[in-house]
Amino acid sequence: MFEPVSVRRSRTLLPPRARLVCLAVILLAAGLSVLLFEPQRLLASGWPPELRGAGAVAVFGLAYGVCTAALVPRPILNLAAGALFGAQAGLGGALGGTVLGAGLSFALGRALGQEALRPYVRGRWLKAADGQLSHHGFRSMLAIRLFPGMPFAVANYAAAVSRMRYVPFLVATGLGSVPNTAAYVVAGSEATSPTSPAFLISMGFIVLSGAAAAVVGWCKRHRLTGGVEPEPVAGAPGGRTAEPERAGAGAGARAGAGSTAVG
Repeated sequence: MFEPVSVRRSRTLLPPRARLVCLAVILLAAGLSVLLFEPQRLLASGWPPELRGAGAVAVFGLAYGVCTAALVPRPILNLAAGALFGAQAGLGGALGGTVLGAGLSFALGRALGQEALRPYVRGRWLKAADGQLSHHGFRSMLAIRLFPGMPFAVANYAAAVSRMRYVPFLVATGLGSVPNTAAYVVAGSEATSPTSPAFLISMGFIVLSGAAAAVVGWCKRHRLTGGVEPEPVAGAPGGRTAEPERAGAGAGARAGAGSTAVG
């Protein structure tokens, strides 16, 4: 599986728990910087007027990705993209920044948090979610992006802790983020005309997609609340799992037979 060189180097330089502490410090510093400096406002009101055209969209996409990795909410950035560049160019910058920010978050989580957190993936819900992302990564992440409900940063780090691969994660993020991102960008581009059809349609889509996410989550809840298959026991024939009750009953029966024979 492909891994960036920085990920492999970090795993050899620091033990897992030290890397997890580094990740926590980075996220805490990012959150505090967002609260103190509010970089999302700089992207909208403090954007340099001399930056124009494709270069400006590229710079915005880069800043968008960094801000997303720093836990700035994406809806605010999408609205800013539409307000600054219009619907088409704003959508391109927002999607590029979305994939970049997701990739940065995924790389941080995989390098600094995966080995330390995987031993704590226990419990029915966590195991079910980890199994979905590990074995059905592309379609699971595509559904998460298409039906917004899980916060963007949470989905990034959950995928990083799982065994999901980089390329499916990035492709699913890029494809699945198109509809919702486009709706916010169009709303931002039409923010000065809140009664225009484009603005009303985009806001209606945002509301409907949120409702659809709630419905899909409710219908698929059995995958998280249902039973998780027990892990196979080493040495069990055919990879079958041991059944504690029957195993205990068999041991008790053998012990009773042995005591009868001794008596």
